[in-house]
Amino acid sequence: MDAEDLKNLQAPLKAQYKDDPDAARLVLTAEGSLKPDDLICTVDAGFGIADAGLHPATGGDGSAACSGDMLLQALAACAGVTLTAVATAMEIEIRGGTVRVEGDLDFRGTLGVDKAAPVGFSGIRLRFEVDSDADQEKLKTLLRLTERYCVVLQTLQHSPAISAEISAG
Repeated sequence: MDAEDLKNLQAPLKAQYKDDPDAARLVLTAEGSLKPDDLICTVDAGFGIADAGLHPATGGDGSAACSGDMLLQALAACAGVTLTAVATAMEIEIRGGTVRVEGDLDFRGTLGVDKAAPVGFSGIRLRFEVDSDADQEKLKTLLRLTERYCVVLQTLQHSPAISAEISAG
């Protein structure tokens, strides 16, 4: 896809959202099915089923995906798609590359071993290595715009209001 193709693809959506801002507001959903005997939550990922379970550092056997890993994978995927879309719009040729996301976890927190240890990631690092002839200034702009438009990154950087509830039936 080139810049003109991307512009043509997105132009009607941009016009619609400008004329009707409510059309741009969607509720995305995810749903999991609990399998308590196996300590698994099965999630329909839209392209297949993913079983999420305990990380080996919390007693899992490694046969199920770890939701912490899935969070980092979601960031890698979103950032990678965003980077390629922004590069296309900027007419920066990206021939390939990698997105690497690392997250620091102290499993004492989630296991309740140390109440002072955080539950969740204390740091996340995102790194792109691209095959491109673009100069450093263009790459810096590409990174800045990727950070700006990556939904998962922005969500992690600016935590939304989250609510939780439970009911029995």
